[in-house]
Amino acid sequence: MIKFLPLLMMLAYGLVMYQFSVWRTARELDARSSELADARLRRLTDRMAQALDLERIRVHIYEVAPINGLAAPDGRIFITRGFYDRYLAGEVSAEELAGVIAHELGHVALGHSRRRMIDFSGQNAIRMTLATVLNRFLHGLGAMIASGLTALLAARLSRQDEYEADSYASALLVKSGIGTGPQKSLFRKLEHLSGGPGAGTPAWLLSHPGTDQRIAAIEAREARWNTTPRIEG
Repeated sequence: MIKFLPLLMMLAYGLVMYQFSVWRTARELDARSSELADARLRRLTDRMAQALDLERIRVHIYEVAPINGLAAPDGRIFITRGFYDRYLAGEVSAEELAGVIAHELGHVALGHSRRRMIDFSGQNAIRMTLATVLNRFLHGLGAMIASGLTALLAARLSRQDEYEADSYASALLVKSGIGTGPQKSLFRKLEHLSGGPGAGTPAWLLSHPGTDQRIAAIEAREARWNTTPRIEG
């Protein structure tokens, strides 16, 4: 039991750090967000709520400039002010923004926040263990190599979550009568809206899959479902 104590301590440290991050994020969101009231979006989210047998889907606006959507660990769905402003400017349609909301609902429904907590704790233990072992042979480089390998693992797991949330969103958008068209058209716009594909980051280190891969996955699902995508106003 004693020989496993360092590993248990690493896992505990990872859990504590993750919980601290969750607390800090929740505090930030509480201070800088409010429930979003938009008639066009509400009509679409009501259709998704009906498909999910929910009374309604609450969406909050997070007052920051970057273009993003996010699902908080407590299950709340957020759209950033930067994203909403692009919608108001006509650069993003209501259906495309509904696709973002459906994607974030997927993260909540699939328990990705809980999985991320387990992954974070495990990755922290792996990184520290690898660093200890590698430092015996590569003094001064072990920690760097361990951090790099752990980053690769974290990026791969994150991309898996994104594919799963995309799949959930596709199913919900089809069931709601919105279709997957807006989901795909937004992916094509995102690189332009956000300033470029990963800002030069290698694909295998990106936390999100590439645009072409995400669209190809959606179209593969459409082929399986024999669904004709459409955009409804």
